[in-house]
Amino acid sequence: MTQMMITVTKSLLLLYYYNNLFSVSLANEMTLIYSFSHHTANACLFPVCALHHVAVTTVEGIGNTKSRLHPAQERIAKSHGSQCGFCTPGIVMSMYTLLRNKPEPKMEDIEDAFQGNLCRCTGYRPILEGYRTFAKVMMSSSLFNSSEFQPLDPTQEPIFPPELMQKQLCFKGERVMWIQPTTLKELVALKSQYPNAKLVVGNTEVGIEMRLKNMLYPVIIAPAWISEMNAVQHTETGVTFGAACTLSSVEEVLRKVVAELPPYKAEVFQAVLEQLRWFAGPQIRNVAVSSFTHIIGKRTITMDEKFFTGYRKTIVKPEEILLSVEIPYSKKGEYFSAFKQASRREDDIAIVTCGMRVLFQDGTNRVEEIKLSYGGMAPTTVLALKTCKELTGRDWNEKLLQDACRLLAGEMDLSPSAPGGMVDFRRTLTLSFFFKFYLTVLQKLSKNYNGTVSAAREGRFGEGGPVCAVLVGRVQIQAEGQAVEDMVGRPLMHVSAAKQACGEAVYCDDIPHYENELYLTLVTSTKAHAKILSVDASEAQSVPGFVCFVSAKDVPGSNITGIANDETVFAEDVVTCVGHIIGAVLADTQEHSRRAAKVVKIKYEELKPIVTIQEAIEKQSFLKSIKRINKGDVKKGFEESDHILEGEMYLGGQEHFYLETHCTLAVPKGEDGEMELFVSTQNPMKTQEFAANALGVPSNRIVVRVKRMGGGFGGKETRNTILTTAVAVAAFKTGRPVRCMLDRDEDMLISGGRHPFLGRYKVGFMKNGKVKSLEVSYYGNGGNSVDLSYGVMDRALLHLDNSYNIPNVSSVGIVCKTNLPSNTAFRGFGGPQGMMIAECWMSDLARKCGLPPEEVRKLNLYHEGDLTHFNQKLEGFTLRRCWDECLSSSSYHVFWSCLAGALVHVYTDGSVLLTHGGTEMGQGLHTKMIQVASRSLGIPTSNIYISETSTNTVPNTSPTAASVSADINGMAVHNACQTILKRLEPIKQSNPKGSWEDWIKAAYENCVSLSATGFYRIPDLGYDFEKNEGKPFCYFSYGVACSEVEIDCLTGDHKNIRTDIVMDVGTSLNPAIDIGQIEGAFVQGLGLFTMEELRYSPEGNLYTRGPGMYKIPAFGDIPTEFYVSLLRDCPNSKAVYSSKAVGEPPLFLSASVFYAIKDAIYSARKDSGLTEPFRLDSPATPERIRNACVDIFTKMVTPSEGLGNGFENLHKLLTIRPSARARHSL
Repeated sequence: MTQMMITVTKSLLLLYYYNNLFSVSLANEMTLIYSFSHHTANACLFPVCALHHVAVTTVEGIGNTKSRLHPAQERIAKSHGSQCGFCTPGIVMSMYTLLRNKPEPKMEDIEDAFQGNLCRCTGYRPILEGYRTFAKVMMSSSLFNSSEFQPLDPTQEPIFPPELMQKQLCFKGERVMWIQPTTLKELVALKSQYPNAKLVVGNTEVGIEMRLKNMLYPVIIAPAWISEMNAVQHTETGVTFGAACTLSSVEEVLRKVVAELPPYKAEVFQAVLEQLRWFAGPQIRNVAVSSFTHIIGKRTITMDEKFFTGYRKTIVKPEEILLSVEIPYSKKGEYFSAFKQASRREDDIAIVTCGMRVLFQDGTNRVEEIKLSYGGMAPTTVLALKTCKELTGRDWNEKLLQDACRLLAGEMDLSPSAPGGMVDFRRTLTLSFFFKFYLTVLQKLSKNYNGTVSAAREGRFGEGGPVCAVLVGRVQIQAEGQAVEDMVGRPLMHVSAAKQACGEAVYCDDIPHYENELYLTLVTSTKAHAKILSVDASEAQSVPGFVCFVSAKDVPGSNITGIANDETVFAEDVVTCVGHIIGAVLADTQEHSRRAAKVVKIKYEELKPIVTIQEAIEKQSFLKSIKRINKGDVKKGFEESDHILEGEMYLGGQEHFYLETHCTLAVPKGEDGEMELFVSTQNPMKTQEFAANALGVPSNRIVVRVKRMGGGFGGKETRNTILTTAVAVAAFKTGRPVRCMLDRDEDMLISGGRHPFLGRYKVGFMKNGKVKSLEVSYYGNGGNSVDLSYGVMDRALLHLDNSYNIPNVSSVGIVCKTNLPSNTAFRGFGGPQGMMIAECWMSDLARKCGLPPEEVRKLNLYHEGDLTHFNQKLEGFTLRRCWDECLSSSSYHVFWSCLAGALVHVYTDGSVLLTHGGTEMGQGLHTKMIQVASRSLGIPTSNIYISETSTNTVPNTSPTAASVSADINGMAVHNACQTILKRLEPIKQSNPKGSWEDWIKAAYENCVSLSATGFYRIPDLGYDFEKNEGKPFCYFSYGVACSEVEIDCLTGDHKNIRTDIVMDVGTSLNPAIDIGQIEGAFVQGLGLFTMEELRYSPEGNLYTRGPGMYKIPAFGDIPTEFYVSLLRDCPNSKAVYSSKAVGEPPLFLSASVFYAIKDAIYSARKDSGLTEPFRLDSPATPERIRNACVDIFTKMVTPSEGLGNGFENLHKLLTIRPSARARHSL
């Protein structure tokens, strides 16, 4: 049986299956094997009907906070591996499943188990470090004590219920009938009766089609339990798998076969295993099936060039049933390799993939047969038939290589407008893959097989994710002489970590349903810019459960909303982006509301959209406020410079990809317009204000409650209001509770993200690299409304220097108005964009000077007491200390010659209920506030509790953003605590030896108030752009990172080998949380600068919607070695208990990876004689890396770029550098 993990609310399950696999020997004697197995699966895809007679274990079923945590839950919590917690149940269940199958796993097993899991908060290091303890790896950590972990006892796990060993089912729903036959005879009869029925085993494709592509299959047949279709047969020619065998079972069988066979017979198996490693995650492989050679009834079909008849169409007839697939043994003299290139190595769809096979004449290197097949070069898999024909009968030598590349360049052609884009990159990959294959075969031909396994792995790039040597560097845990009970500065576990690991933590959509509750689905524009001619919801009324359609005419107050009052709750006459909210459908269930929303018909008159920054510049489509910062005499600076460098850089946007999408539950109270809003938001105040404005009631009638968020990163600072106001209006209209949680693709479509930027610069500098003058223009893509774009651009201008002293500066920041969803706050808030462009010109001028980049950077760093370009004096400047420590710890030179409030209630038993204006989104703010209150009051943290953030306890709060929440809320909490202590002074003096509980009881009896509010605002902040004077920041944070990468020059892949970070966080309130924030920010920045790419059509449609197309970093993308140190002895007098902000500043340190990649590309380009600075836009995707590594192959597919057409240099093929490595610090 298979065990799958399901966490219904967090999207993973554990299924426990009873297996009746047939194993067939060579003699065709069939033996029935009964076994039990455990597998993870995605709850959002696996059909409930398919769980018939399957034991399902969810995260709630393995442990809880009331009795005991399971070791898998305990270790992720205590090792600080849970921040927002939304992904934690899925990760716990991945680990739990592994432990059920392998109670003593290796570290490699642990990493493989997490291939299908994503986390946006932690940076993965603490998860791996905590779970490493199951692998018995020797390690120590200053952040947790592994000796406190309870041991794993496999005997205490639940057994498979014997009553589930029967399997038959027919289920009829409203629109779909699900049939689960038990015999092959039943299946054949059903397929004859329903020839167009869809056969489903894992639902990994059909589930997505029905959920996201609006496809409907009235009859689904599930043959997963048919014995013959689960059979595995070992024959004289190969291994045959039943068509219902999952990819995981195929992988398991092939590993055993490879271990037993002579290497020459396992060539194909090795290649299949290598590709399975990168095919989806285990949750998909555990249920998905595949096919190779098909045996259909009495008909055998070979997968050749005739197999595919069109896109997703084959020669298999509708009435036929796939019974089995056969993978053949390879022969002596036969070699096989498979390659895949994707945006992300783990769990990603291929950009180009290929399988290559060659058979040599016995005892020679002469080609007898050769097959080269490619995916991603046409609607179907294509074979390079012409090339193969030409190569047959040829010797395997350099001349064959030259001719093969020339032939493939002609045969594997693509139209410039080919679907999927990346035309040059895809064409180049076809040549690069063959070159890799040629080298692999050449190497094998030069050796005699002597029992060693022939692997298709090539250095680091075939070795998978890192077995992470992720260790925390130096951490100052506590001050000398600090009292044991004083928890400030100690690595206190996140206060919700245990609940999150058990699935007990309540998020917005976990709130139990109210009686008569309705579900809302948004109806959004499909056009980027158009007039609305009509909206017809009549067809929606026929959907079962439909209640009503809500639009602008139903808004009782003002339909105008937004930070700058330039948005609408519902569009009325014009839509200005794809995803613009036009209306909403209300129904009794989520499924019914979605079905009804899909049939609402809207007619448009299309207008010309503006999508890109370049288009906005051409049409002068700018928002009104244009900011400038000028300092010194720029013209004179250029005149005094030895060199002047001009250039530009583009930085793409970024999707927040918080694991919990936008969610709101609105509950009308029935009196005086009162309404309670449960919202996933960073900004309760604006949420309250906008909802009240839309409803036409005072703010005192609206209460906004935030328990916790499953991530935010700035995306829930203002953009949650576009959903919340719509839900509030719907609840007002119906008088019933209304709920809505967006799907991932909906969320990505409507909510906006990080601002794309274009930077144009002109920099003057001396021969030694000293910068004299800078002229820079920033253009940001603001989208269709102002939102927070002005603030983002302000921050970019204030960070244009990064950490460099530039005597003469002329800068301008312009926000472009386009027809994209309004972009908004994102961790860093414009700072990363401003600093990234600074590092671009700094990197290029170092190359221009012919000097090491780290020397030029250090030469230009600020010193203590310097004035920034916005004329603020640098005090407590620790950056040079960070720089020296980071370069020392990384052995760099060895390798390379505002406003906040709080409310404190003390109850008569001495317990404290603490409320403050900040919201918890995983950053540990509540934990830190409890630590602050604990020290302030002098009581244990166990006495203090934070329930939620709400507008009826702490009003008019600042949003939880800009990394200042711990600073301002911490001071407000401290002030409130001091008020309580002052009231207690007379009582303490009268009973100095009394306990806290004694004092509180006495205070109550003496009618002393035990409730106090606290308030704090950052003093003396303000800046005037016109005068270039003032103080925009209270203090500065400093950090340095050094990263080492290796790039695959042939494919554009890169590996993050090592990163060292030294960060000044003042005196840390909680080093475990601060290090988690540093690592999480770094990995999020890793996605921004190297992986995450938003692609739009010219019409403004987002191509990269959902996790299938948009890739964030996974476990295997973090550096193999990841060291983080907190700078010691650097207290900050301007924040609570000498701490510093830590949420946003570390994100930019991941730019060290980007510029290490650029250095490695520069090294590779030198082989082609290119030594001048070159442009590399962000993110540094495989496409950009490969195209920048100009070589013979790139010249063959783009002869107009580079030197010559490449063909005259084919004799240089074997001198191509396959990889390059570089380090970079900043």
